[in-house]
Amino acid sequence: MLQGNDGEVIIRLEGVIAHTNHGVTAAEQEVGQRMVFDLEMEPAECRATATDEVLDTVDYGEVTAWLIESAMDTRYRTLERLVTVLAEGLLENFRVDAVRLRATKPVPPVPVTMDGASVEIFRRRDEY
Repeated sequence: MLQGNDGEVIIRLEGVIAHTNHGVTAAEQEVGQRMVFDLEMEPAECRATATDEVLDTVDYGEVTAWLIESAMDTRYRTLERLVTVLAEGLLENFRVDAVRLRATKPVPPVPVTMDGASVEIFRRRDEY
């Protein structure tokens, strides 16, 4: 879990669903599958707590649109590469100091029943 900018604000997007074509198998690359994203962002600053203005925070509608478009843009074989590219893109495109992003395949192509397979990554602007 992120700590927040002086303990103030963490923005979370949970259960963001997209149809993507990431994976090792040909079927995953061609047919695709549902992918679920969970994201935590630490805004660089968040004056919206006082101003109540969207311009003074990170617009999660814009973030969601960017996340879905970016997740569907390029195909990767591993979830590790996917979450790395997305996390770094979030830091480049939005006023956030840190992100924690998890991508989950609810029905991974394995011969057992499970609730999903996921990879999570944490990136901080000053470490990137």
